[in-house]
Amino acid sequence: MTDSKLTHIDEGGKASMVDVSAKIPSARKAIATGFVSMTAQTLALIKANNIAKGDVLATARIAGIQGAKQCPTLIPLCHPLMLSKVSVDFEIDDKNCRVLIKCECKLVGSTGVEMEALTGVSIAALTIFDMCKAADPSMVIGDIKVMTKEGGKSGLWERDEK
Repeated sequence: MTDSKLTHIDEGGKASMVDVSAKIPSARKAIATGFVSMTAQTLALIKANNIAKGDVLATARIAGIQGAKQCPTLIPLCHPLMLSKVSVDFEIDDKNCRVLIKCECKLVGSTGVEMEALTGVSIAALTIFDMCKAADPSMVIGDIKVMTKEGGKSGLWERDEK
């Protein structure tokens, strides 16, 4: 169960950044996932590294890492964080004609890194779309979600996929 109090709204109803200065820093980690679905022909082009704009997955990996690092400039009330790790990984799902994306973020700090992991996945997916749109404008970005988060007083949270 989650706390129903809106933490980003002050007493006057105005948006505000949450004060985390009293929180005890702890090791925190979040993993987010998502996918880009496409035609079998586009997936084959990615696998063969034959997309005209270049190496799709290498570019999307760098873009996802940069996206996670830029999270507070993109999402107004996010705290700027000193990330200690950002990784973006891909899995080719031939059966469903899609690229699966996973972003993991870590730090030692006073607030979680879920938004950074979600942003990493989102920017990696957008980069795949951008690089492949000439070959397949019908691609779909989907199912972006937090899979796990850990640290702080809440401890470990894992998505129940049942």
